Amino acid sequence: MHLAIIMDGNGRWAKQKGLKRTEGHNKGAEVVREITTFCAKNEDINILTLYAFSTENWKRPKMEIDFLMNLLDNYLKNELDTYIQNDIKFEVIGDMDKFSESLKKRIHTTRELTKNNKKLTQVLALNYGSRDEISRAVKKLIASKEEITPENIQKNLDISQDVDILIRTSGEIRLSNFLLWQAAYAEMFFTKTLWPDFTAEELNEILHDFKHRERRFGGI
Repeated sequence: MHLAIIMDGNGRWAKQKGLKRTEGHNKGAEVVREITTFCAKNEDINILTLYAFSTENWKRPKMEIDFLMNLLDNYLKNELDTYIQNDIKFEVIGDMDKFSESLKKRIHTTRELTKNNKKLTQVLALNYGSRDEISRAVKKLIASKEEITPENIQKNLDISQDVDILIRTSGEIRLSNFLLWQAAYAEMFFTKTLWPDFTAEELNEILHDFKHRERRFGGI
């Protein structure tokens, strides 16, 4: 099963508590660890894709962007043991070109050190936008002179596996340019819970609900 989550609400969580937005992001990173380890222990889930930084997030204040880049670097450094101990493979999707050389090196190192892990693949969507992803896939096909078909486009996406469950936290009801192609037949869940308050227990309830949904994929 491919589970995808739009992790939304860090800033609002911090504001509600009278804290800086950065504190919301710190708490959100802790929840990433909790949800990822929960998924690694769930035999039904083999891919967890998390929307961590979109192509539109560059519009945020430079101070916040710098903090998020440092948070990501520290997260990958500190969570390496978590990946290893829980047999989690780390992957990324998106355009890495805009990141610093040190962050790109950290990403590469983490991928290399976890590439043989089997229980779960955690995918972070970084500088990711679905329209950009689809555009890049089509450009690859044109350059290779392959026929432009739905099957060939999907093979050339950053991640080709269809999404089974897509969750968005914080009460917003939109996809925000996230896995638009892969989520064509995903079951969608929108929760009012802000990401820093999202728990494995709530995720477990969603997984239980998912099992009782009838998926027709366009059929009767």
